[in-house]
Amino acid sequence: MGSVRIIGGEWRGRRVEIVTGGELRPTPDRVRETVFNWLMPLLPGARCLDLYAGTGVLGLEALSRGAAESWFVERDPRAAAALEAMLVRLGAQETPGRSTDQATGKGRVLATDAKRWLKTPPVATFDVVFLDPPYAANNLADLCTLLARGWLAAQAWVYLETSRSQSLPELPQGWQWHRESQAGDVRYALANVRSPQP
Repeated sequence: MGSVRIIGGEWRGRRVEIVTGGELRPTPDRVRETVFNWLMPLLPGARCLDLYAGTGVLGLEALSRGAAESWFVERDPRAAAALEAMLVRLGAQETPGRSTDQATGKGRVLATDAKRWLKTPPVATFDVVFLDPPYAANNLADLCTLLARGWLAAQAWVYLETSRSQSLPELPQGWQWHRESQAGDVRYALANVRSPQP
């Protein structure tokens, strides 16, 4: 079983285990370093959403760097359980197994399919969203459309990651690209979202 490390903030250097046997592909350290440099001024007090969380290292990194809350959506039950256990070890969740219905700390794990969850009526709005689905799914455009249906704060930021061989999606109305880069096989970008007010 391998691990990835949290690279900045309160939990810098802490290791997050990678559950074997699944399809987890944690965002490389080099990419996370760049992304969190982009996001640093935006994280303090932010509510974050880590979709297709896997190890949860993106949402954990956000919490380590001052985010008020991170929700993690992961359909693999073993990965979700490992993430809950990690949140308890870090002191970000009081009791494992209760976070689906009740937030008991800064971290909340939802063991469900991300796309199916986004199709339900929004239960919260988020300031920062990490969108890193399996590359083969090639469904970033659909996921952005779902996020735009009430899941985002009035001004939000969405991180998108895909394979270098794939193009970034066309963004919904009111979204614009802020930064973009590549590293190895990874193409990644940050979009700024200004949601229309009712």
